[in-house]
Amino acid sequence: MSENEPEAHAVEEDDDLDSKLNYKPPPQKSLQEIQELDKDDESLAKYKKSLLGDLTIAQDPTGPNVVVTRLTLVCDSAPGPITMDLTGDLEALKKETFVLKEAVTYRVKIHFRVNKEIVSGLKYIQHTYRTALKVDKAEFMVGSYGPRAEEYDFLTPAEEAPKGILARGTYHIKSIFTDDDKHDHLSWEWNLAIRKEWTE
Repeated sequence: MSENEPEAHAVEEDDDLDSKLNYKPPPQKSLQEIQELDKDDESLAKYKKSLLGDLTIAQDPTGPNVVVTRLTLVCDSAPGPITMDLTGDLEALKKETFVLKEAVTYRVKIHFRVNKEIVSGLKYIQHTYRTALKVDKAEFMVGSYGPRAEEYDFLTPAEEAPKGILARGTYHIKSIFTDDDKHDHLSWEWNLAIRKEWTE
């Protein structure tokens, strides 16, 4: 989002860059297959243990591998936490509006769990619309993660909220948490209002 009146601009589709680079993610291997590979190589076994831990967590084979639990707008000057629960009714989020004061510095923090298998190339993609026109697209590489009982969190780089009378207003945001294999782990929509003051 820019400081002045947002202008619609062409935004590349998600798959365009991958197809231009001719990138093909490696075939998915189960955790058991990875543990069995080169098990006689002591240094490799130590390396895998440092990456994967002991993996003694309980696994629900029927549940999803990646569960996105919440998104937080982290801003030191905010009067209170700006957090959305992503484990409940996602349709209700479309009716909620989260507020940022213009020109504040903020970051997006995503909390998620990995339950069963290693997931590679996690990405957070955010499409921003104003009056039905796409005004911005942001894509953040989250990384690759193995299963564990505790949640992971990912923090985007700091950015400044737009400012000025033309930038104030409500933006509609479509968020996607995906990976290299194009698995849509979660998609949701929400609204962000840029205001002159926190409470208006």
